[in-house]
Amino acid sequence: MDPAALYREETFTDRKIGTLRVLTPVGTDGSPDPSRPVLYAGEAQLLTPGGLLPLVFEIEATSLADAVEKFAAGAAEAVERARREIEELRRQAASSIVVPNQMPGGLIGPGGAAGGGTIRLR
Repeated sequence: MDPAALYREETFTDRKIGTLRVLTPVGTDGSPDPSRPVLYAGEAQLLTPGGLLPLVFEIEATSLADAVEKFAAGAAEAVERARREIEELRRQAASSIVVPNQMPGGLIGPGGAAGGGTIRLR
């Protein structure tokens, strides 16, 4: 562990929407380190057809009250970022080249090609 990068973590939740994590910088003796900023992170879950998708996002805030107020906007940004990443994964999957399994021992595979079949684009 890096002794110059220690944080005390506190968790706050409304038990409905999500969780706020407050990371307070501390020294190796556990006392607060005022030379570094307190960090705030939000956590929520998005229900998708594939199951729950965890969302974790940083919140630029100066206090717990400020972080609570900015939670919804941070969650909305995290949902949009997840949507863009899923779309990119779909785009990559749709444009990938699919190569059938190779036949062992150099046997002639489907389509008369040695070692396998044909290349198909999806």
